[in-house]
Amino acid sequence: MPNITDQPPAPVQSDLERLRSHLDATLPKKSTGKNILLATWNLRAFGGLTKKWINDPGDSPQRNFHGIVCIAEILSRFDVIAVQEVKGNLRALRYLLKVLGERWGFLMTDVVRGDPGNDERMAFLFDTQRVKPSGLACELVLPEVAHTGIPDPANTFQRQFARTPYAVSFLSSGATFIMVTLHVVYGSGSSTEDRQRELKAIATWLADWATDAKAYNHNLIALGDFNIDRVGDPLYNAFTSTGLSTPSDLNAVPRTIFAKPGEPEKDKHYDQIAWFNTAAGIPKLALDYVKGGFVDFRGLVMSDLSNESLSWRMSDHFPLWAEFKV
Repeated sequence: MPNITDQPPAPVQSDLERLRSHLDATLPKKSTGKNILLATWNLRAFGGLTKKWINDPGDSPQRNFHGIVCIAEILSRFDVIAVQEVKGNLRALRYLLKVLGERWGFLMTDVVRGDPGNDERMAFLFDTQRVKPSGLACELVLPEVAHTGIPDPANTFQRQFARTPYAVSFLSSGATFIMVTLHVVYGSGSSTEDRQRELKAIATWLADWATDAKAYNHNLIALGDFNIDRVGDPLYNAFTSTGLSTPSDLNAVPRTIFAKPGEPEKDKHYDQIAWFNTAAGIPKLALDYVKGGFVDFRGLVMSDLSNESLSWRMSDHFPLWAEFKV
């Protein structure tokens, strides 16, 4: 039986070389004491794994060693990555960590139970030579009644978040920051009401936390799959209603491998990286933003596959990243 630490077959090696060249040319380099590279990636249904380099017809799941080593190559370029859609089955994650190596650590939640939770975990992967956890790890839970500010008969958000946001604090070159990863409920059918309420509740929670003098730290960075649309959309407005802001260069890049020029209905802005920057009364993020972007792996790896098949080997989402000075 093949092992993921074996030398990859020639087609896989060719993909890795092409991917490395692209990443070398398009991503900032890690520079100790100068920068921190954060990312978020919704890895579609990241759970099961077929332990082969090349699938046979009918193999399920479609994700295999080829996909894992390509995902690992991308993740290795960042310092901390928030990962969404890690499933109850941890096989894919375990093999990913084998490829990343001993310098990599991870923290994650247990599975969220119930249909809205979709058997998902929230996770952070981090390069231990660049960052260290600094003590705080928690899930964001609401009191029994939490005011959201969205007009409704009771003016309340009367449930917990569908997939509980997960916050972890990290230390890098003397700078401490808290990353809060989210995967906002999508809701049923074409209705966006559930999402709008949850986005508003999360925005309110984060603003309250950032202004609380007793809070562990004020450097909050929210990142993940917000299931929102473009700037100006009601969902986007709900999330930014308490002062969270997103950098303009990230607002301009696609989020999904299905996005096509001229088809704005597919050009959703699901994933975001946001923080408090100019909101009145809320401490400004004490990290200087440099730039951000995304990694388009289409055409670099598994170029013989359709986008639909590629989405099950890699993901239907692009990784989104941001560089900060420290």
